[in-house]
Amino acid sequence: MRKTISIGKQSFSSLREKNYFFVDKSYFIKEWWEKGDDITLITRPRRFGKTLNMSMLDCFFSNKYANRADLFEGLSIWQNETYRKLQGTYPVIFLSFAAVKAGNLEDAKTQIKQEIASLYEENRYLLEGNVLSDNERKIYNSTTIQMDDTMAQNALRSMSVWMERYYGKKVIILLDEYDTPMQEAYVQGYWDEFTSFVRSLFNASFKTNPYLERAIMTGITRVSKESIFSDLNNLQVVTTTSDLYADCFGFTETEVFQALDEFGMGDKKDEIKKWYDGFTFGEHRDIYNPWSITNYLDKRKIYPYWASTSSNGLVSRLIRTASADVKEKMEDLLRGQTITVNFDEQIVYNQLDDNEEAIWSLLLASGYLKVQNIDYRGITLEPWYTLDITNIETLSMFMTMFRGWFKNKDANYNDFVKALLKGSLKEMNIYMNDVALATFSSFDTGKKPSEKSQPERFYHGFVLGLLVELRDRYQIRSNRESGYGRYDVMLTPVTEVDDAIVIEFKVHEPDEEETLKDTVRAALEQITEKNYDAELLLQGIPADRIRHYGFAFEGKKVLIGQDEIKRKH
Repeated sequence: MRKTISIGKQSFSSLREKNYFFVDKSYFIKEWWEKGDDITLITRPRRFGKTLNMSMLDCFFSNKYANRADLFEGLSIWQNETYRKLQGTYPVIFLSFAAVKAGNLEDAKTQIKQEIASLYEENRYLLEGNVLSDNERKIYNSTTIQMDDTMAQNALRSMSVWMERYYGKKVIILLDEYDTPMQEAYVQGYWDEFTSFVRSLFNASFKTNPYLERAIMTGITRVSKESIFSDLNNLQVVTTTSDLYADCFGFTETEVFQALDEFGMGDKKDEIKKWYDGFTFGEHRDIYNPWSITNYLDKRKIYPYWASTSSNGLVSRLIRTASADVKEKMEDLLRGQTITVNFDEQIVYNQLDDNEEAIWSLLLASGYLKVQNIDYRGITLEPWYTLDITNIETLSMFMTMFRGWFKNKDANYNDFVKALLKGSLKEMNIYMNDVALATFSSFDTGKKPSEKSQPERFYHGFVLGLLVELRDRYQIRSNRESGYGRYDVMLTPVTEVDDAIVIEFKVHEPDEEETLKDTVRAALEQITEKNYDAELLLQGIPADRIRHYGFAFEGKKVLIGQDEIKRKH
């Protein structure tokens, strides 16, 4: 009889007690323990079993689960007598920052204090007997949500002291989702102050804590050492490009195919592989997202389960406001090509706006891109990563994201696309101006070409939107060489039903052009002078099936013009 699927349950003990569907990852316990690292940081994308594995570690090591052999019987770890004796023998501090999502600094610190206060409530047995002095009892009872910052920063270290004294054994600290508040601090604008608070907390808990046996932290991103780990020189970092623990998070292909057979869906393996395969950790390929697989086993329907569980707000903003170069690379990825880029896997959130290459690190850590190859170049052996989109599910996530840029309830984006397809210049102007006014802020468009937020960014975002709606009818390219220059956008029809389209964008320059009409004229002249049609003509598309459009813009005001000779409407 096949087991029941429990969606989203992250309690190891509950899964095992109720005999729910579970993929055995208990060998991770042995691998981590025998590695012997003092402090381990493991990064994996969301919904990849990080919390469940941390719960498993808690159940295995914590003396609160002593004599709970039933939780591990039948699993790989229980085949080893040494580890059977090790189970339930350590004091464990298990903490999660998953719920620490605050709009300001004080609320973020308060939420962390709440997590610590709850930990203290759970362990009030430490107040029994003579383990704590009178002064320590006062400190313990003062460790509430109202505690000051210094007490909070030292709270885990103090708990370690008392647990070690109570049990006669050093503690293991498990910290899940350590970077959730880091991202919020960046997005909400209190990064510097918050990281200072967390740095002191981590230093006291992990660096200057002689009562610590070992520790594990998990998260999605590898936050830079300088930000919060500057004092931790005993930190083992395991990212998605590391071979260590590569198959301990997520499902391997063997595990997925076994599950499909168990649930009577062995004939769906090719379809499942096409949609959900593709994650790569270190040299280990063919890793599947557990959230997608368990949902598929439960619902028996192909759907972007994992892609639909996050708003991706930060990623969306970074891509939308990125340079034309980043957008060009995104277009390559969406067409099924790879890109090769250089970046640091350490993410410095407060530098994301100034260092565009950091976006590739974020996309890789988040699981949206995968590494095909790493090439170490130059005398300093800088890593160059060859990346592509992970799978169809993540492709759908990007498409949904880009479509959302144009889905403002007041914007007539779809109407603009229809007008473009039928060549109605009047309607294109009406609807494009509606889109610009309703959807994009001044930050996106700007008014001067020299501004940091270049107006071209808006239009390259527009191209990505076109990709979503028109990719079945057109091959869409931007910023490519043709003739004697580089066109802005070229839409090459897949069939002979549609016309080819060449688009050139121009920012209105008041010093050079009196009106937007002059700017439009300059854009159209450039298309002709640079012979951008050359690429299309070489493909056998006749000149009378090529349309030219000039987009002139100033802030949110847009004027679209077309070559009079080529106008059809």
